[in-house]
Amino acid sequence: MTRKLVAGVDSSTQSVKIVVRDAETGELVREARGTHPDATEISPSKWLSELTNSTKGLLDDVEVISIGAQQHGMVVIDDNKQVVRDALLWNDTRSAAAATDLINELGGPNKWADAVGSVPVASFTVTKLRWLATNEPANAAKVSGVMLPHDWLTWQFMGTPDEFVTDRGDASGTGYWSPQTNEYRKDLLKLALGKEVQLPRVAQPNEIIGQTTNGISVAPGTGDNMAAALGLGAATGDIVISLGTSGTAYTVSSNPTNDASGIIAGFADATGNYLPLACTLNAARVINAGAAVLNVSLDQFAELALTAKPGADGLVLLPFLDGERTPNLPNAKGSMHGLTRNNLTPANFARACIEGMLCSLAEASDVITNFGQGTKPNRVVLIGGAAASKAVQEIAATLFNVPVHIPPAAEYVADGAARQASWALSGSKNPPTWEIKGSVVKQVNYQESVRKAYREAFHESYA
Repeated sequence: MTRKLVAGVDSSTQSVKIVVRDAETGELVREARGTHPDATEISPSKWLSELTNSTKGLLDDVEVISIGAQQHGMVVIDDNKQVVRDALLWNDTRSAAAATDLINELGGPNKWADAVGSVPVASFTVTKLRWLATNEPANAAKVSGVMLPHDWLTWQFMGTPDEFVTDRGDASGTGYWSPQTNEYRKDLLKLALGKEVQLPRVAQPNEIIGQTTNGISVAPGTGDNMAAALGLGAATGDIVISLGTSGTAYTVSSNPTNDASGIIAGFADATGNYLPLACTLNAARVINAGAAVLNVSLDQFAELALTAKPGADGLVLLPFLDGERTPNLPNAKGSMHGLTRNNLTPANFARACIEGMLCSLAEASDVITNFGQGTKPNRVVLIGGAAASKAVQEIAATLFNVPVHIPPAAEYVADGAARQASWALSGSKNPPTWEIKGSVVKQVNYQESVRKAYREAFHESYA
């Protein structure tokens, strides 16, 4: 019997990855990738060009495709279906003042949390629309529709029909769609842009929304964090810690979240549940910077860290090298605490860097699990480039009071999109079960003293 194939796309900030997998088993059949310019604003045509070039000959026997992409970016089109200006990406911070204005205009963070489950920050689409209205009124006047990056790419693959489509997960990061009611808050869109415009229809998670111009069925797609959760098969009780340049901590929940502190973004996931998430600005970059200070390779840095004792003989790093988002300290600086003549060694410094990075995310994950979720975590799932470090794996086991699972390196965003495509192809009630083989499990070796020292250093600096 001929097997059925599906494709998943991860159109991220810096690159595009495509996987083709067996729809039933999830077996990887082939893959490809391309590169995006390193920028905070970009012509969406460059995403499309790179995706088109990377998929030449790759999709010939694929039945369904799903596109995942970076969250939050603003793509605006005019009445002629043309892009009005370059897309502003999630990491473009020019709309920080707009976020503050919008929070105040609605009546404060509680109003926003109640309305859409999140308090807007510069990454959210709603703040970028306000920036556009304020700073480029001529362009704002041309806007007839707003999409997210994955919406726009999906729309292009389907030949730009009159309707464009999104999903709950990515819509929940706009700042004008509510995961609690599953409806747009068009009043918030109007508050930001000054007018109402066309928005994507929010599809069911397993819906076939159309076809590409060459006849491949299309699933809705989703945002990158939601796709990664789906690719991992994350379930209630899992805390996913993703260690890229920045870091994220999130869990799957059956209940919506509305955190007025702004620490937790109350997102939806790609299956009909919810994905409360906290983001830190400093993750792998902390390790990279530490290795550069010692003038050693990343492998040597890891070896040094593992020769030091837990707690680094009292050396504690607050890893806010680029400011911080969780906690909300945009102007913070990194700082080293507990320095003595005896503990200032390369090994202790290396360990303090890794412990500081992981303690920051452990604190964020504690906020998520303690915020009315009703479910205690049963494991941490560690993913991202820095998760491959043996030192990171071993030290993580000392900082989380549950087992740490490290799945094999994979393109989990693209895999999640492919799993969504398989779900849409099957028409079943639940996503297919794809086994992830080769995970490493680190059993609990919890060291409360390390977490306590980190909290004390933080209190000392920011009480």
